[in-house]
Amino acid sequence: MCGRYTVITKLQEIEKRFNVSAPPEATDAPVANMVPGSRAPVIASNKPDALQYFQFGLCPAWSKKRMLLINARSEGDLNKSNDRAYRGAKGIIQKPSFRKPIRSQRCLVVADAFIEGPEKEKLNKPYLIYHKAQERPFAFAGIWDEWADPATGELIPGFSIITTVANSITAAVGHHRSPVILSRDDEQRWLDPQLALDEVTELLEPFDGRAYNAYPISSAIKSPSMQDLAILSPVGERVFPEYEYSFSQEWGLTGMGESRARTRKMNEGEQGSLF
Repeated sequence: MCGRYTVITKLQEIEKRFNVSAPPEATDAPVANMVPGSRAPVIASNKPDALQYFQFGLCPAWSKKRMLLINARSEGDLNKSNDRAYRGAKGIIQKPSFRKPIRSQRCLVVADAFIEGPEKEKLNKPYLIYHKAQERPFAFAGIWDEWADPATGELIPGFSIITTVANSITAAVGHHRSPVILSRDDEQRWLDPQLALDEVTELLEPFDGRAYNAYPISSAIKSPSMQDLAILSPVGERVFPEYEYSFSQEWGLTGMGESRARTRKMNEGEQGSLF
């Protein structure tokens, strides 16, 4: 599953990266620990030129009570063993909660990194997974729906992140799944509600794990209230050694480092930076 992620890029950079406009009430406050139920930035098929804030957790429009479906398995009820070699049918298109959204209500879920733990230990042993070349923010493949609260009539849009089989980096931290991260070339295709269903399901494949790395972070991330950016600091070695990677003392002010073009160094004896 993918139940925790981080969004720390400045709002203006998100607007530029995805060619969207943010709503007036949007803020630059970084979110170190995006948890289910949070309001999170997305670009949805109903307004592809706007940054919107949806609830992390989809509740089907037909549901009689509120629920938070944070992930949607691309294989649906198939591949219950989470076989990494599985390349069969995408059962998501048959699931009652997802069969309408996967066809016409898709979204890009904005993120800078995500957090996973081993299948058994889960967030008792968390790792932050990030793009080694600083290609962030990126977009998870998401689907959305809008639920009307029967008590208040309030319309609550929510989203699920689509997951698939593990790739090299999620398997390296002991996790059995991976979120679908779209390539930049596929982002606009994903938002097109007219995209043929077979083309939609073709996009539901693991991202290239070789482009990513991970390092362990504090298990305090389990607490939804834990939002201090320092919680994303490494507490151990990276899964795969990196001999040239980023180090920035001002990450807390710039959003864990600046752009991909920044000059990055690591001083002898220092542990290394976030991302």
